[in-house]
Amino acid sequence: MNSALYKNIPNIVSILGVLPLVLLFTEGGFQYLIPLIIYNNLMDDLDGILAGKLNLRSDFGARMDNVCDSISHTIIIMVISVQYGWLAIAAGLIAVTAVQVRSISRLDPNVKKGGGSPTNELIRHSLFALLVASLFGFDATYLLIGIFLINAATMFLPYRMPYMIRSMTKPAWAVMLVNVTMVVAWLVPYSLVPIAGAFIAAYLYSLVYALVKKEA
Repeated sequence: MNSALYKNIPNIVSILGVLPLVLLFTEGGFQYLIPLIIYNNLMDDLDGILAGKLNLRSDFGARMDNVCDSISHTIIIMVISVQYGWLAIAAGLIAVTAVQVRSISRLDPNVKKGGGSPTNELIRHSLFALLVASLFGFDATYLLIGIFLINAATMFLPYRMPYMIRSMTKPAWAVMLVNVTMVVAWLVPYSLVPIAGAFIAAYLYSLVYALVKKEA
């Protein structure tokens, strides 16, 4: 295999996680949103796994991953928000501004990392909101607005939120299990409530823990 190509496998995976999101801008593209969110989350995790397993971690790769996350998460949130009216759009703009500020700050090697919630937690919560609303047949507007605003706020929290499910999954098999769980939540409707509940409960517990313990 070409040496340059081999060294950039994680970066290629990062980019491949973003490119299919162009489907969201086609006529009727919103119908692809759920599988594209799951796909993007998988590719975001896979690039990190490959970088570790192939010993290809680099500062450039970390920045590339950060930029791809910023682009994909902004696209996803704005595509969702425009479906739910002006209040959702306003909340979505606040959320993507938080995504951009957090992503840009993480490009600075002198900025201490580890505080607050990651931007992909916002995407997972939005996914669960859409699935729950579809399952029970209610309007997701205000649930999404709440998710956008709460996640935007916690991205700037200067304290660690250590007990979020994805944050605690370090081995490759555990990371893949999280992705399988998201697929199950999508395809097996009545598994959704306990799965979504576990993610949200872990997030809220982490938030309370961070505010009480205030560990930088």
